[in-house]
Amino acid sequence: MAELEGKPALATTTTVFDQGKLPFISKKVETSNGDDSTSSPPPKPLLIVTPTTSGQYPVILFLHGFYLRTCFYSQLLEHISSHGYIVVAPQLYLYIPSSGLEEIESAAKVTDWLSSGLQPQLPENVEANLQKLSLAGHSRGGKAAFALALGYAKTSLIFSVLLSIDPVAGCTKCCRTQPHILTYVPRSFNLSIPVTVIGTGLGPEQKNCLSPPCAPEGLNHDEFFNECKPPCAHFVAKDYGHMDMLNDDPSGIVGELSGCLCVNGKGPRDPMRRSVGGIAVGFLKAYLEGESRDFVAILADPSLAPAKLEPVEFIEE
Repeated sequence: MAELEGKPALATTTTVFDQGKLPFISKKVETSNGDDSTSSPPPKPLLIVTPTTSGQYPVILFLHGFYLRTCFYSQLLEHISSHGYIVVAPQLYLYIPSSGLEEIESAAKVTDWLSSGLQPQLPENVEANLQKLSLAGHSRGGKAAFALALGYAKTSLIFSVLLSIDPVAGCTKCCRTQPHILTYVPRSFNLSIPVTVIGTGLGPEQKNCLSPPCAPEGLNHDEFFNECKPPCAHFVAKDYGHMDMLNDDPSGIVGELSGCLCVNGKGPRDPMRRSVGGIAVGFLKAYLEGESRDFVAILADPSLAPAKLEPVEFIEE
């Protein structure tokens, strides 16, 4: 769906910010089969969140942020899955981050694995629809998602839409992650798929004098959106920070470290998670399913979201 054709009458309510009605399960898949010889192991460990109700569902490949674990996103991914989506989140690295190009190549290998490896991992009577494949990511993973969509690594499957959550291209303009995909030329990304970028108002703020902002100006959501071709949308959660869509209490020292480096919102994270999840669901329904009612409602009235949003930017073909 290239544009929101035949826009429905403007809705005044939406249910995408509430958990969906479909039951779901979360499943970890390791790179070794163990005793299971019926399916090929994935190239990276996976967190798969999938509906359990019989049916065919679109698939989302979700790329995690710098030094983060896929399990830190479980509540966000469960929200999305409960609305009818299979989410596959690879753990691209653990303690030693890979180079930017290696990260993108690993994501491409996971993408290629989906064709033969995903279906055996799903509940009985649940079918993955890889004709409706979405690419998503947060922070460094949001930038990696852009790079993969731009063709910095080749895949055997085609992505239909791109969702980037507070993408970051480096800590300073002099210290950008590879590959350098930002051109600082408006509408310069060579993408022909719909894109939604979700940013945070507190991401560019500095937590302390010893560390740079987690989402610095010139390297964050504003510039990524500025370089997108239509159709593209830009949402900004004014009072929330770079990590506020993660679980309430990410476990372990890595989770503690991520929380102390970024400026966070002062309230609970639940409104931010539901806002990000709801925007994602509305966007996916509009451009994968042709059901634009919810997305149009959010574009027209951002106050429908639980978190306070800035006025939305939307550029339609």
